[in-house]
Amino acid sequence: MDSEKPDLVRAFRSNYRWDGVSCQPYKEDGSAPFKDISRQVLFHEPDMGCELRYFEMDAGGHSTLERHEHAHAVMILRGNGTCLLGDTVRPVRTFDLISIPAWTWHQLRANAGEPMGFLCMVNQQRDRPQLPTAEQLASMKANSAVAEFLAG
Repeated sequence: MDSEKPDLVRAFRSNYRWDGVSCQPYKEDGSAPFKDISRQVLFHEPDMGCELRYFEMDAGGHSTLERHEHAHAVMILRGNGTCLLGDTVRPVRTFDLISIPAWTWHQLRANAGEPMGFLCMVNQQRDRPQLPTAEQLASMKANSAVAEFLAG
């Protein structure tokens, strides 16, 4: 195989890892609140225009509560958890699909006792996430279901 061309087939190894795909930190420590989550970029090729990533949370882990201009799509690949999407909190499980519209507050949490992994498809060129201000967070917590979720 030509060393300058990417491998077109990257085998699944085990434990949600793939050949030629590095497991990276979710985000830079201190950049936003999150817990026990990692990231793998499965596809990032200019001619696709999108990026497919795999995130995995340890039991009880969670992504950052954030919103941004770009929309994205998520598929739960393993485990169970809970999803905050706007002002709605819903349980999610393996193979559920989640559409996250632009400017919608969102966060995923793995249930205690089991890890949860999900695929996430986004545009390659995208804006940086926004974290809620104290005032926005207080407004979200006025909804008891959201307050209970965030206390989780």
